[in-house]
Amino acid sequence: MKFYTVLSLLSFSITLFSQNPSIYADEINADDLKEKLYTYASDEFQGRETGTEGQKIAIEYLRQQYQALGVGAAKSNGDYFQNVPLKVIKTPKVSIAVGENTYSYYNDFVAVASGETALIEAKEYVFAGYGIKSTLYNDYEDLDVTGKIVIAIGGEPQDDNGNYIVSGTKDISKWSNGRQALSSKRNLARDLGAKAFFLIDNAMFKRYSTYYKAVEKRGGESNLALDVDSNSFYGFLGSDEMGTSLIKDKNGIYKQNISIQFENVSTPIRSENVVAMISGQEIPEEYIILSAHLDHVGMHDGEVFNGADDDGSGTVAILEIAEAFQKAVENGDGPKRSVVFLHVTGEEKGLLGSQYYTDYNPIVALDNTVANLNIDMIGRTDPKRNTGKRNYIYLIGSDKLSTELHELSEEVNKQYTNVELDYTYNDENDPNRFYYRSDHYNFAKNNIPIIFYFNGTHADYHKATDTPDKIEYDLLENRTRLVFHTAWELANRKERVVVDKATE
Repeated sequence: MKFYTVLSLLSFSITLFSQNPSIYADEINADDLKEKLYTYASDEFQGRETGTEGQKIAIEYLRQQYQALGVGAAKSNGDYFQNVPLKVIKTPKVSIAVGENTYSYYNDFVAVASGETALIEAKEYVFAGYGIKSTLYNDYEDLDVTGKIVIAIGGEPQDDNGNYIVSGTKDISKWSNGRQALSSKRNLARDLGAKAFFLIDNAMFKRYSTYYKAVEKRGGESNLALDVDSNSFYGFLGSDEMGTSLIKDKNGIYKQNISIQFENVSTPIRSENVVAMISGQEIPEEYIILSAHLDHVGMHDGEVFNGADDDGSGTVAILEIAEAFQKAVENGDGPKRSVVFLHVTGEEKGLLGSQYYTDYNPIVALDNTVANLNIDMIGRTDPKRNTGKRNYIYLIGSDKLSTELHELSEEVNKQYTNVELDYTYNDENDPNRFYYRSDHYNFAKNNIPIIFYFNGTHADYHKATDTPDKIEYDLLENRTRLVFHTAWELANRKERVVVDKATE
């Protein structure tokens, strides 16, 4: 171990001992967690689906809990709710012509990003190869796609040895990892200024087309999206047949008449994040954010999907952590930095509440946000995990942006909680995509160090059987205390953790 690390850990231990965080961690107990969760994951909350009556019941419950604790709102006007503008999107009406060829919805393409109703016509388009931009490979290096239509193909390039160029190994990267590949390529084209984007990937198109068609047949089950973009962007997933009209054998600008008639079918709705905060005593302008999603998937065929583990467990954990910090404040031992308790909506709809918070309306400055500790499902055990202690937690992302955060997390656990830290899913290229599937990701993409706490999936995941009687409350207590101790150290240490692995 380096001399610097030894000194830092020694200082770390002395600081924590002098502030007695264990006194406040004892405020977190299984009985209180159980009481809260039996309420929050009850049928009364109707499955907490985003934008529904059940979600409104949930946010009111959270507001009342913070008011009872004496923890104030993060917004300066005293309002605990952050309005999140959303729109309910039904299947759009779209027709596309490429040269002399016309293509139809479901048979040749589906929409994967919806702008406003418009007629888009162009006499040229940009072919961007695989549609990838990374450190080791960049299809956009000599291309200007501002205001243009961009075409890309599925997959990613390999070298002569069969290694993927982006990862440098036999393992695929996010650029060919299912839904993550689609969103990564689509969002990249959008962020580079493209007007519209086509991904030609026949296998993925068939899956999406079949699913979307079945959804529409059942009555057009709605998707949700943020209702914030002022510049419309249009995305499509196309078949090989459509690709024959578009794909060329090299990158560049190509002359081809393209006409897209797009009719948006959407209705605006509103949902809310809940944001409370304890202000720091010495460095109030720096923030530690604890997050969990307040929503679940609602009701289906008369059954309530209670979402006790997903993510009732994370929600009540944050409430207990807030109570512990507030007890410290009442004892004159409040945190040096501010601690924000962020309950986000729309996670089940695509991380929408956290995306709105980070990308459009952060209540506290992102550049002064020291770290995000995100809790999503910490009340159960993973039946696929056949080795190791029962008292474990999966940690994801702790070392992705800050070596210091990872070491801090390890040391806190050794000193206080002794939970087995399992890094099985701590891999951006993990086929389960857990690194991308919860709200920490919207902080990580902004180079804010994160830790994602997660117990793994189980047979009751996204089913009506995810009920509070199946939660293992002793584990929930231990894991919640681990998050508290980590937040305590982040909030009270002399210097903020350093970002030494910033992404592009």
